[in-house]
Amino acid sequence: MSKLLTVFGATGNQGGSVIRAVLNDPVLSKEFKIRGITRDVSKPAAQALESRGVEVMAADMNSRSSLAEALRGSHSVFLVTTPDFMSGDSQELTHGKDVADVAHEAGIKHLIFSSLLHVTDVTNGRLKHVLHFDMKADVERYIRSKGLPGTFILPGYFMSNFTALQMLKKGDGGVYTLVFPVTSEAKFPLIDTEADIGKYVVAAIKNRTDVLGKQILAAADYYTPTRIISEFEEVTGKKGRFMPVDSETYKSFLPESMAEEMLENHLFIEDPGYFAGQDLKGSLDLLDKVGLKPNSWRDFLTKNKSLFE
Repeated sequence: MSKLLTVFGATGNQGGSVIRAVLNDPVLSKEFKIRGITRDVSKPAAQALESRGVEVMAADMNSRSSLAEALRGSHSVFLVTTPDFMSGDSQELTHGKDVADVAHEAGIKHLIFSSLLHVTDVTNGRLKHVLHFDMKADVERYIRSKGLPGTFILPGYFMSNFTALQMLKKGDGGVYTLVFPVTSEAKFPLIDTEADIGKYVVAAIKNRTDVLGKQILAAADYYTPTRIISEFEEVTGKKGRFMPVDSETYKSFLPESMAEEMLENHLFIEDPGYFAGQDLKGSLDLLDKVGLKPNSWRDFLTKNKSLFE
């Protein structure tokens, strides 16, 4: 009898990536049935999942009974929580704790959580406004405190930020400018989230015993702003430039509700580093062990070249 893998955020970038990766894996697609959790089961993305044999279920993240129903019968769970940058009233920590409590009661055998480092603690309080990192780190700590069999996948800096958020902005003369409050030596651990988060989850499931209690750093490589621009120019044939700016100038580009958080997020990348200087080799070796590799920045640019036409 197949085991059940429940995936939160099933129609989002991370959850969707997990579902696709498991369905495309010749071993796990037979070993697991998938239940996809989403807020709206009627939207096309949810219906597309159903057409591939995924059980799609709506769940209310504010309801313990709804979460209990979502996890009923599950062997493994992939959990991603969603920040609310605009309102400043994110429920990530509450939602993450509630899922952990329900998972503990349900006897889940493997809880895979999309986590991040605790910026406030890592910087000894120097940077204390990066809530979407700190809340995820606090959820991870809570999962550990419950004694749950957990694995923690830490996604790097999304490559999609450069396209969806237009961080590479076309200006005069067709030159694309990248503006950050960091130096040219800052190291961004880039990940093609939609394509690759699922690969790390597949690797975690296949190596469950080895990765219980471990953090997996999900990124293809570390890229400086100058390397980001250099490879952008080579792949797209477009001109690009990196323009470092001071903190106040950077914040002036953003809505007030998220300006400080985004500023400190990038200052963290500068010092001590997005993953606090940790090497990516162990995580890349884990992927290689199951015959997978992440998309590079060049791969992402090639795939999305038309966006820069």
